Amino acid sequence: MLWNLARRTGIFVATLLASSIVVFGLMAVLPGDPARVALGLNATDSDVAHLREQFGLDQSLPERYLDWLRGLITLHPGTSYVTQTAIGPEIATRIPVTLILVGASMLVAIAVAIPLGTVMALRHRRASGLALSALSQVGVAVPTFLAGILLVTLFAVRLGWLPSSGWTSPQDDFEMFARQLVLPALALGLCQGAIIARYVRSSILDVLRQDYIRTARAKGRQPAQALIHHGLRNAAVPVVTALALQLVYLLLGAVVIERVFVIPGIGSLLTDSVGLRDLNVVQDVVMLLVAAVLVINLVVDILYVIIDPRLRAAS
Repeated sequence: MLWNLARRTGIFVATLLASSIVVFGLMAVLPGDPARVALGLNATDSDVAHLREQFGLDQSLPERYLDWLRGLITLHPGTSYVTQTAIGPEIATRIPVTLILVGASMLVAIAVAIPLGTVMALRHRRASGLALSALSQVGVAVPTFLAGILLVTLFAVRLGWLPSSGWTSPQDDFEMFARQLVLPALALGLCQGAIIARYVRSSILDVLRQDYIRTARAKGRQPAQALIHHGLRNAAVPVVTALALQLVYLLLGAVVIERVFVIPGIGSLLTDSVGLRDLNVVQDVVMLLVAAVLVINLVVDILYVIIDPRLRAAS
């Protein structure tokens, strides 16, 4: 087991390093001079050359990559080309906002998906099960930004129950923070919850067809009882995969939802930086998102070994 975990960790580190090379290379080949963009079209060549030297853009690509990588490792990811301020503190203030949004959305998704998927599986041959399955398909088809707009139209504009946008720190006003969090968390969580529910349904249906479930049924247990006592652990492995995948989509979907609800998280920082052509910030934020995706995959690999005894025996 330890060797398996060490191997997976090594793959994670190698993939992270390769991803950093790809991200840096893509940013480096984009047309345009960041120094001239920062100074404007009327800047003199001497001013541009001075700023290029200040940003380290006069160095070779390998030198620039190593400097950037060193900054990432030491948690000093550089300076913004536009504002000429440190990027690290700006990212650090926005990460908690995005994590709160993603965490709340995942709680909504799990609260919707597990009971909905279980009921759809247990009642898959009945009208109620088919109706719930059709409802989940609608949730899968609706994009998160559209769900956000619809929720704002209903609960903020028509009913006036919740604010349509904005963000308040929980330390400043927890009630307003909670009210502002409801709609974006629902917009993200309901759509992803519908997708996870489909995975839960398929996983439970597979388990219900296994011989040990039939044996439990033959001994007098109801389908739900047999599933709870004998099947949930086996059904959990593919569901963990689905949760990990949707957590990645929640993280990426937050980029859009933060713009819809004017939330100052990592997604807003990324889109603002793209609009300003602040490539240094874009590069750092994209690498942060890539690292988050890889960490999620690593955690899922570890959970596989913990949940499934067969994987522990194989390792």
